[in-house]
Amino acid sequence: MEHEARIIAIANQKGGVGKTTTAINLATALAAIQKRALIIDLDPQGNASTGLGLRPDDRDINTYHVMMGEAVLDSAVTKTDIPGLDIVPSGIDLSGVEIELIDVDRREYRLREAIRSGERRYDYILIDCPPALGLLTVNALVAADSVLVPLQCEFFALEGISHLTRTVERIRSSYNPALEIQGIVLTMYDRRNNLSDMVANDVRAYFGDKVYNTVIPRNVRVSEAPSHGRPVLIYDINCAGSQAYLHLASEVIHRERRTTAI
Repeated sequence: MEHEARIIAIANQKGGVGKTTTAINLATALAAIQKRALIIDLDPQGNASTGLGLRPDDRDINTYHVMMGEAVLDSAVTKTDIPGLDIVPSGIDLSGVEIELIDVDRREYRLREAIRSGERRYDYILIDCPPALGLLTVNALVAADSVLVPLQCEFFALEGISHLTRTVERIRSSYNPALEIQGIVLTMYDRRNNLSDMVANDVRAYFGDKVYNTVIPRNVRVSEAPSHGRPVLIYDINCAGSQAYLHLASEVIHRERRTTAI
């Protein structure tokens, strides 16, 4: 039987919720437990690429070329310093893809077709989506088996996620009937702040067991790590943020096993 990677889109149309941080550190945690992981940086800002130490001249072939059909996915794969973790980096031209593909047939399937034509050497492919529900995010959701949603513990959290869940429903009905929400991870949790507890309780009451048990704390080491071009798991394995991402990886694998066994 040919090996198939599980593809997880990490998405939230709101910026600043810990989406890229979650993509980088979840992938690193998966690699640390001997899972082969690939990040596809689909955000024109390229923060996942920078956060894994890639310089601009390491990105000559990137997701822009893949989306435009100018390069196959495998040619854009770049090794990171972390054993078992590769990345398809982002390029600044990616911001123009939505306009350049406006009249192209099957434009929603560009990423899905690129992934399917690539070598099947990964256990997990994580797609770091841009903070918008445009064509790039649609491509990620069409390509994915499931969606992981980072959700910041703040006042308008539930209101923001409702837009994403409606988008997931539209993608499921029109393009990808197998798509599901893998889980919601609460990020930037501050135990000293009553609002964090209120938001966490509201989200769990609304989404039930879709919310991971793991909560990512607000942690200074997590904030510092990207400026050093490293995931926090490499920057400081013992900090609370690193331990939380290791626990999250275990939960993700457990849910994936349960899903694929059905």
